[in-house]
Amino acid sequence: MSERLKVERSGGGAVARVWLTRPTVHNAFDATLIAELRAAFAGFAREEPTALRVVVLGGEGPTFSAGADIGWMRAAMQLDVEANEQDAMAMAEMFDAIDTCPVPVIARVQGAALGGGMGLCAVADVVIAESGARFGFTETRLGILPAVIAPFVIAKIGETHARALFPGGRRFDAVRAQRIGLVHDVVEGPEALDLAVDAVVADVLASGPTAVRAAKAIVREVRGLGHGSSKWHTARVIARQRVTEEAREGFAAFTEKRAPGWTGDPEP
Repeated sequence: MSERLKVERSGGGAVARVWLTRPTVHNAFDATLIAELRAAFAGFAREEPTALRVVVLGGEGPTFSAGADIGWMRAAMQLDVEANEQDAMAMAEMFDAIDTCPVPVIARVQGAALGGGMGLCAVADVVIAESGARFGFTETRLGILPAVIAPFVIAKIGETHARALFPGGRRFDAVRAQRIGLVHDVVEGPEALDLAVDAVVADVLASGPTAVRAAKAIVREVRGLGHGSSKWHTARVIARQRVTEEAREGFAAFTEKRAPGWTGDPEP
């Protein structure tokens, strides 16, 4: 908990809601917020599967995140190249901490996601946006470029969309964001936004805790493997999961037409 970041836990602690709390500057990043976000997600990575099962990332106020704080960027312009590299690397490590979070990360987007805010969308597993939200890689309008977020964004939307959108910095709507794969669901209004987020949270909580983590991890694991290697790797992963107590409980619950024990719900 700080002036820039708030973490709330619910569902017995299994659901973490991370809020950017700088609404007066549209939840823009500065060095402190970057460090706090990285620390929060580094902490999540150390939690056991039953302790933490899903993370929701949102921004307080009218805007999800407008990217980097102008004052912080002005200060960076006074630094030498080496200091700027260290500054940029801190941001890259923050995005990497979110990207590699072992549980699903859901981004709740309202108002705008610009610059670094687009990076947050790129490293989230599920992005749900209000229909009025605006998006953009706006860095070039300030004479800089979307460099640090590039690896995460290109992995999410592909090279063709990055090449079309990076240079000009034009803002675009949630419909285009969904079309290029940055956003998964577009809803009308804040109430619908919360309902859609809660529905995804419920889906995750209905699934086996270790199975969810393994399912997220396998997407990254097979990314760079050849066909032969991926066959062996995926066979080993499913073989290990099949013999777990969690898998036995899941199949038993299905056969007995009841909810599995990890849901905490005795009803079928």
